[in-house]
Amino acid sequence: MSFSIKLLGRQLSWFPHDHTAERQLKLLVEGVTDYAIYMLDTNGLVTTWNAGAERIKGYSADEIIGRPFETFFTEEDRAAGVPNRLLSSARVTGRYESEGLRLRKDGSRFQAHAVLNALYDKRGEVIGFAKITRDITTRFEAERKLHQVQHQLVQSRKMESLGQLTGGMAHDFNNALAIIVSALQLAERSIERGDADRIRRFIADAVESAQNAGELVRRLLAFSRQQPLSPKPVDANRLVHNMSEILRRTLGEQVHVETVLAGGLWNIKADQNQLENALVNLATNARDAMPEGGKLTIETSNAHLDDRYAAEHMNVTAGQYVLVAVSDTGVGMTSEQIGKAFEPFFTTKGIGRGTGLGLAQVYGFLQQSGGQARIYSEDGRGTTVKLYFPRFMGPLEQESDTSSETVPLGTHEETVLVVEDQDGVRRLTGQGLRELGYTILEAEGAEAALAILRDREDVALLFTDVVMPNMDGRRLADEALRLRPKLKVLFTTGFTRNAIIHNGTIDPNTNFIAKPFRLDELARKVREALAS
Repeated sequence: MSFSIKLLGRQLSWFPHDHTAERQLKLLVEGVTDYAIYMLDTNGLVTTWNAGAERIKGYSADEIIGRPFETFFTEEDRAAGVPNRLLSSARVTGRYESEGLRLRKDGSRFQAHAVLNALYDKRGEVIGFAKITRDITTRFEAERKLHQVQHQLVQSRKMESLGQLTGGMAHDFNNALAIIVSALQLAERSIERGDADRIRRFIADAVESAQNAGELVRRLLAFSRQQPLSPKPVDANRLVHNMSEILRRTLGEQVHVETVLAGGLWNIKADQNQLENALVNLATNARDAMPEGGKLTIETSNAHLDDRYAAEHMNVTAGQYVLVAVSDTGVGMTSEQIGKAFEPFFTTKGIGRGTGLGLAQVYGFLQQSGGQARIYSEDGRGTTVKLYFPRFMGPLEQESDTSSETVPLGTHEETVLVVEDQDGVRRLTGQGLRELGYTILEAEGAEAALAILRDREDVALLFTDVVMPNMDGRRLADEALRLRPKLKVLFTTGFTRNAIIHNGTIDPNTNFIAKPFRLDELARKVREALAS
């Protein structure tokens, strides 16, 4: 009976007592200095031990030959039956490959890559095993150190971005606060002089600066994907068409605005206000990139991102999308600028000409909406920013007319309970609602609010902060509705990770207004809540 194995790429065949073949096999085994090679019989006893095995494992051939395969495993592995499982696996599949720590004679460990092959006779029956082990400690350590260096580089870039972020925030907020403080102090001095015009002008400056600070916060939240969104079905063609006239007036006569709207465009589901803000941001950037004037094109189309595209781009899911592309004929961007364009406070504009948050806000909004934002540009040849929104299969909703600029007022017969744990916010919110005509009750927390609701049956609306100590606004609303099932509820918060916002989206059928809010915004939200 003859035997045959394939070892290290060579096919060896021999007959029992064929000394020439045995010498050939021995020379081959002994000549492999980079490997530890085990020739095992069917009982798992080592029959061949080469110099490489002695070097790597630390045992001499006299110490090993004739001993069981499990000699080289830890006591824990032997107790768990690991050696027997390896042999059984190789016996069934013909080959078992693994990588991990191995034990030397002196008790030290080394990183190894091991292959255990079954050996067969001419009839295909297993007659033994060959185990080849390579010491890869050096390579493993090199890879580990490379990983550490890469991790440190990533952390360094994160810290650099964080420093840029906090520095930009401090700069812009300090500017906003400087205007607010100065304007209010000047208004206070003007009161003493009785100069009503100067008082109005200074207060207007303070309000505008406060609104700019609020917009900065919203942009930061959008970048971090924590901006509360109210996604609804949107016809992107209609939205772009409606926005085009606004953009023409905003951008000026030097910029020619053109729209190319696709027929049969699919619907999307997105926060319409945020999408409009994104288009304004992109259009403004395009105008600034065309100082001598140029052409701005907003184009829509249906798009399919296939598996290949998804594999080539991080965080992209293959599927059907609606594309909204904004292109300009401006100065373009370098590849380095494109790589940093979505980072917060990065800007190619001059000092004082931009916050560097416009594209960061757009990117965060698209990510939070399940879409993607991509930039295509060449230095000196213009830029295209492509916004991909997942296709929405449902129908469009009937649009309501919210174009009226009139601030809706309430009546004294309509009672609003304001619940807010911050005294100043509660006091000013209540005063604002009184100015709008409502009767106002105030509570500094959930327990006080529930007590009022038990005593007063005339409360029409519960206007509550969400983040409060002891009991949050969501739980308060649940308790209040158990007491008063017909009670209307309006939530407010400046923090997005809370009980009414999940995955960045406001819970369905929830009346909500984000802090900070203007009085006209509050007036409309209160009327909407009372009518819901």
